[in-house]
Amino acid sequence: MKTTLHAAPPSQVETECLVVPVLDAAENNNGDKSDKHKPQIQSDDKAVLDAAADLIASGEVAGKMLEIALLHKPSGLKAKRLMLIGGGKAKNFSSYELRKLAGAAVRNLKAKDLKGFAFVAPSSWTGQADPASKSTLVFQRGGMEDAVKSIVEGAFVGNFDPDYYKSDRKEQKIDELVIVAPAAADQKALQAAMEQGRIIGEAQNFTRDLVNEPGNRMTPTILAERAKNMCDETGLKCEIYGGDKIKELKMGAFWSVAQGSDEEPRLIVMRHEPAGAPEKPVLGLVGKGITFDSGGISIKPSDGMEKMKYDMAGGAAMIGAMRAIAQLKPNLRVIGVVCASENMPSGKAQKPGDVQIAMSGKSIEIINTDAEGRLVLADGLHYARQLGCTHLIDAATLTGACVVALGMVNAGIFANDEDFYDRFSKSLQKSGEKMWRLPVDEEYREMIKSNIADIVNSGGRWGGAVTAAMFLKEFVGDTPWLHLDIAGVAWMEENKPWIAKGPSGIAVRSLVEFVRDLAASPLSKN
Repeated sequence: MKTTLHAAPPSQVETECLVVPVLDAAENNNGDKSDKHKPQIQSDDKAVLDAAADLIASGEVAGKMLEIALLHKPSGLKAKRLMLIGGGKAKNFSSYELRKLAGAAVRNLKAKDLKGFAFVAPSSWTGQADPASKSTLVFQRGGMEDAVKSIVEGAFVGNFDPDYYKSDRKEQKIDELVIVAPAAADQKALQAAMEQGRIIGEAQNFTRDLVNEPGNRMTPTILAERAKNMCDETGLKCEIYGGDKIKELKMGAFWSVAQGSDEEPRLIVMRHEPAGAPEKPVLGLVGKGITFDSGGISIKPSDGMEKMKYDMAGGAAMIGAMRAIAQLKPNLRVIGVVCASENMPSGKAQKPGDVQIAMSGKSIEIINTDAEGRLVLADGLHYARQLGCTHLIDAATLTGACVVALGMVNAGIFANDEDFYDRFSKSLQKSGEKMWRLPVDEEYREMIKSNIADIVNSGGRWGGAVTAAMFLKEFVGDTPWLHLDIAGVAWMEENKPWIAKGPSGIAVRSLVEFVRDLAASPLSKN
């Protein structure tokens, strides 16, 4: 999708459709509750306000979240159509909502076979009146760059559809997006923000494409090839290792999962090492890459097992994040490690009761072969430390227990270092991705003790997401570490106005924002 910036008044933009957000300013910070809704068009262009006046007066447009009204041949506008799209309460409006508006606009308009549209960037995030201006809404310094970036990210997410194996598929996509921003804004800064949004949006869709592929078309070998091609295209260093190297490295936990499948496992290492970057910190991004998870000998129920093609979503997120990092070029050393394998039952597969020796030397009693993601991550995390990573983040569709705890709204986040977590949480605010912190208290470690080995790979039913995190914590030592359990949010179970049913690409935006933040302002302690 081609993205361009336009500084002309919105009414003068020639386009198939001009999209303008509408916010509800009722119950604003001044305490005015006289009206149920106070719809406010996010434009000072008089022609746009006049064209929308009848819809506003009729009450058909109130500014409610994702409410859409479409006006054909709007008077006084060069656009063929005017779309008013609700962003909810003005006082709550943020980049999170704005991304949804952009995605919803794309999905609505491409369904009408339109190929391009223009989106008017709103000039406020708070809805507070500016006493020095006639404009109802305040223009916040720095807010317009964030608005432009968020619009582009949301539009790219909305433009992706996962149904590309349908023989009768009708190609519906937006080819061109024009963002209309105030001429008074810093156009160079807005252009940079738009480019950042494009890179991140494309990286998220790249991740979604990897996750969407079925298991027969996304084996560990194919995933490694896709990662290698991406690295070659973007200038990253990449190393791909097979089963012999995994055994040579004594990755017993990783190999125990891979040994049951006829498909070869792959250890994928991607390096962003810009010249002149500080020696420390070195951030390690470790992803679970189980390209199909049958559960192994502890086989899963057949109902829904087809979705286990997306058990590599954590690994795909790391590959996608590395793609964006390579293009944005932050001055920070980042190493991505993805442990890719299938988890299959066979005569060669590990069995409940087996004891495996991880790369770190810890012994693991296998209680449940379906708790395999933590096994590959155990060796991946330890290997990342050996490669020199001073800080670690892993991402994995790790536990159904996390879905039980948080539903399909928030990912679970676990941390062993407060400063590291605090910095990441600020990046979450920028990315708009929802994650909720869960504990890693030492009391939970009792639940993963083994009678025959150091630890078990499953702590049982209660606190399953936490005991899985406690298992991983055994392999990071004192290294600052974050664990992202994305099981509930890596796959959209139904179509939403702003995103298609299927892979979400969760964690890519947050990881990229975090890396950019670290490069701009290094951690106080490395």
